[in-house]
Amino acid sequence: MRVLVVEDERRLALALQHGLTAEGFSVDVAHDGLTGLTKATERAYDVVVLDIMLPGLNGYRVCQRLRATGSNVGILMLTAKDGEWDEAEALDTGADDYLSKPFSFVVLVARLRALARRIGTRAPRRTVLGDLVVDSAARTCTRAGVSVPLTPREFAVLDHLARRAGEAVSKREILDEVWDSGADSDPNTVEVHVSALRRKIDTPFGRAAVQTVRGSGYRLAADGG
Repeated sequence: MRVLVVEDERRLALALQHGLTAEGFSVDVAHDGLTGLTKATERAYDVVVLDIMLPGLNGYRVCQRLRATGSNVGILMLTAKDGEWDEAEALDTGADDYLSKPFSFVVLVARLRALARRIGTRAPRRTVLGDLVVDSAARTCTRAGVSVPLTPREFAVLDHLARRAGEAVSKREILDEVWDSGADSDPNTVEVHVSALRRKIDTPFGRAAVQTVRGSGYRLAADGG
């Protein structure tokens, strides 16, 4: 799941980025309202975590302008402690949910996943490719009815390939989708994760679903291999 965090408290924004990345999310960060609005309109996100008090353009206005463009991205607004008026206005301007500061990170992650389920992610919640089943909402993978444990990053790579089943997907596309945008990620990192996927979802089951497309990248067989 791709998340945009719009938060001007840089230490909090960095902590959220690191924490959500460890949970398997792909996270971008903006520190002011105008930058946040630009990122949210130029790139597809599943959820935006949006603070209210932002320089340049406050969270309410960012939310209003996003909705005015027809965007149905999930928006979770960060409000002041016990700020019932903040919460009411957040919902009135188009936010889907809110969380009062200070908040529990565990609760934030649960809210984000629940919000993504309600809004509907850009991919089907459950992709069935032969005997390979990738459940984006539950973040689970099974092969021939057997649960296959994956790390958060391995699952994110598989989920992206499953969304594009049958298509060649470049390493750069996978990096941009699964890792932070703008991060100086080594394409070899993708190879490492793809190799791990093959060892887990293919080799033990005598399959070859994760295919190398020479000069292009990787493809997940549409029939599950």
